[in-house]
Amino acid sequence: MAIHSLPTQPQAEPYQMISRLPPQHLRPYVLGWAGFRTRAGEPAPPSRMLPLNAATLIVDFTGMGPIVTGPRATTTFSARTPWRHGVAVGLTPAGMAALTGTPVREVAGTTARLEDLLGARAEELTDRLIAPASWADRFRLLEERLTAWLRPDAGRDDLIMHAWWRLQEPSGPPTIGSLADELGVSRRHIELGFRRLVGLSPKTVARIARFQRTVDTLRRPSAMLGDAVACGYADQPHLTREIRAMTQMTPKQLFAFVQYTEPRTG
Repeated sequence: MAIHSLPTQPQAEPYQMISRLPPQHLRPYVLGWAGFRTRAGEPAPPSRMLPLNAATLIVDFTGMGPIVTGPRATTTFSARTPWRHGVAVGLTPAGMAALTGTPVREVAGTTARLEDLLGARAEELTDRLIAPASWADRFRLLEERLTAWLRPDAGRDDLIMHAWWRLQEPSGPPTIGSLADELGVSRRHIELGFRRLVGLSPKTVARIARFQRTVDTLRRPSAMLGDAVACGYADQPHLTREIRAMTQMTPKQLFAFVQYTEPRTG
């Protein structure tokens, strides 16, 4: 999972995050889940939500109602971080439709209350996730509930989802035209399908996917800032322009922020 959001200013201590991949049968729908916790008692800082190609379901244990944030092409800011301790689930476009019956385009660039999408199941999920004492138990509960609630045929479009996945890959097609040729359809077919299913153009999805790979590269403990250029940028100036346009940060600033986490394994 890519990092969903970051504080706009470093805090006294890094936040904690533990992430897991879902089981194989859920991977067409779920990118992963993560538990997160900020330092207790510390004022909620302003936050920046980073560009993402997925919807993110967030269940916070500190009082905020569960929400779904949609895919977005640029960083968005809020006056404070509304989530402090809870669980986040990354949903593919197919996963959003299969879980809620709502196309992910309906939440692109915005935030929706989970109650409006899942009804009473939203409160049920929140109550059940708060109860367990361990992240492992919460992740098992997520697997159980999502397996039971997903309706795979809802809003299904296998070709467009295959195209979406291809654009997430480091070795994905270099242009949307070459992607269309690979799939045996017109570029227009791909573009209309992405607008209908995802709410973003395929070119934008490819650009965000490259950014997500950059974040994933920079967050590794052994990462060097220069490693980011190899994520698909022509050169350092290209990297700098893209990072500035998408986050209002320099690559050096982004590197500092994504390193400012405390990965957990248990």
